[in-house]
Amino acid sequence: MGEPATRIRIPRELIQSLSALDAATLYEAAGQRGMVDPGIRPAWRGARVCGPAMTVECPSGDNLMLHQAVTLAEPGHVIVAAVGAELRAGAWGEILTVAAQARGVAGLVIDGAVRDIGAIEELGFPIFSRGLAIGSCTKERAGWVNRPIDLGGVCVRPGDLIFGDADGVVVIAEERVEAVCTEAFKRRERERAIIEGLRQGKTTLELLGLDGAPPEDD
Repeated sequence: MGEPATRIRIPRELIQSLSALDAATLYEAAGQRGMVDPGIRPAWRGARVCGPAMTVECPSGDNLMLHQAVTLAEPGHVIVAAVGAELRAGAWGEILTVAAQARGVAGLVIDGAVRDIGAIEELGFPIFSRGLAIGSCTKERAGWVNRPIDLGGVCVRPGDLIFGDADGVVVIAEERVEAVCTEAFKRRERERAIIEGLRQGKTTLELLGLDGAPPEDD
């Protein structure tokens, strides 16, 4: 069933700041929470996505609700779809990509397969998927838009922040986004200090406070 799109409540400036970070740093800053199954990967090299989720649930082998989601989406939304982990049918292709770009959709994260990836890469539309498949979907069966879904083992609610890069995808609860962003930038500065220390000849044992001594025999 289609429901009204969740209004984007995360400030645009905050989304822009988060876009400069990386998935691993955000995951650590979030207390090692929100890591999506690593089997969901960038569908083309260099894809990056950051924005609030518009959630979709489709019956296996049918993508009607993805068409509905594109129609309801606001500029900046990331469409996040559960399609029954269907891997023999491409639930998203070039046509949906062009439709999504025309509405300002920021990207797609889908627990399933997509197709037409060469054309999609040329269009520069970020997609993270579990695989590629040339099979087609029906467009007949209703599902849901804007309800909590399971994405690769993580619960995603409409409005939660989705971030994906070459390392994978992380989900950050909407109410935690600002605090996680602040911690992520602090973490990045600490990492830069460590890298500078390494270039000056220090060791990771020193800089990270690790005990590198071998255990003593009893």
